[in-house]
Amino acid sequence: MSCNNCSSTIDKAPKGCKSNGNCNTGSCEKLSVFDWLANMPLATGQKPMNIFEVRFKNGRKHFFKNVDDLKISMGDIIAVEGNPGHDIGVVSLAGELVKIQLKKKGIELDSDAIKKIYRIATQKDIDIWTAAREKEYNTQYRGREIISRLGLKMKLSDVEYQGDGNKATFYYTAEERVDFRQLIRDFASTFSIRIEMKQVGLRQEAARLGGIGSCGRELCCSTWLTDLRKVNTAAARYQQLSLNPQKLAGQCGKLKCCLNYELDTYLDALKDFPKTDIELKTEKGIAVFIKMDIFKNLLWYTYKNERSKWYKLTLDQVKEIIALNKDNKTASSLEDFENELIVEKVNIFENVVGQDSLTRFDTPKRKKRRNKKHRNNHQIVAKNTAQKGNNSNANKHSKRKPFRRKPNNEKNS
Repeated sequence: MSCNNCSSTIDKAPKGCKSNGNCNTGSCEKLSVFDWLANMPLATGQKPMNIFEVRFKNGRKHFFKNVDDLKISMGDIIAVEGNPGHDIGVVSLAGELVKIQLKKKGIELDSDAIKKIYRIATQKDIDIWTAAREKEYNTQYRGREIISRLGLKMKLSDVEYQGDGNKATFYYTAEERVDFRQLIRDFASTFSIRIEMKQVGLRQEAARLGGIGSCGRELCCSTWLTDLRKVNTAAARYQQLSLNPQKLAGQCGKLKCCLNYELDTYLDALKDFPKTDIELKTEKGIAVFIKMDIFKNLLWYTYKNERSKWYKLTLDQVKEIIALNKDNKTASSLEDFENELIVEKVNIFENVVGQDSLTRFDTPKRKKRRNKKHRNNHQIVAKNTAQKGNNSNANKHSKRKPFRRKPNNEKNS
């Protein structure tokens, strides 16, 4: 799988495996292939395969022919033929598996599209290649400024320099046709290099940039998916999904490719279900379809004239009603069919030995209970003591002599 961290940093700090895209382990590029035929000897008189698969930036791969019979193995950094000049890449696959990859992509062994390998990259070639890659982010930033100044309706998604640093490919996305003749002149005068503009789709852009999907894993298009098929809303309808664009859309802004993964299974399951536009004729009236549960073989219908209540029916019951309607017979009301529906309760967990409590081995918290009991007793004792104190004070007051006001003549004497 691809980690998508080797060449996507802004400050050029190595991330991921700390190799910054120069690792030779074969496990940091998109669609890495394990050469399971590497240790198998060739047949007598058979020459080894002289075509190699070479990987470039963001998982871009091409095939090149070893014309000079150089000793090349997987993981080597080599200089290959460019257009014009030369490019630098890493050998990602060698041996007999290259024939399978060529057949898969429909490329003949003697095709002119297979260019040749010049040499194994020297230290000078690697230094020039590294210096060219370091300029990619600054070039992309200045290129977006030029596009904004010209007012073109396009988005510059990525820039890739050739290994010799004499050519740069600008990847862009646009909804309409863009006249970028003036843009190419400004790019050539600003960067003093050969310019190539390449338009990619939104899905290809997401595959090149990478990211994390809503499932928590890396994007399928940036790791293993190469066949980017068309996805429409019918796939969501067949799977009974809500047509919410925010949930169904991926990072590319289009519908998620994973909507097609289980579509065939849903289509096979829906073959047994009747069409949703079929109406059921009952004694109480005509019933129309509302929704269905494919996994439980349940369908919900309601009356045309009374839509306040939905009636749950099984697939066999609906087929029975449709068969009666085909014979020009009217079925009984949906209430009768719903009453016949018996839902069996499934015990997910059976208590066999009576040990269903997860806290059965925990020590009981008796200390808190003791404290609570002691607190209650203390409150009762304090209450009784207070009552006794009040009674004693009352008795003391009762034993006292009543206060009597003296007359005025006694005060004067």
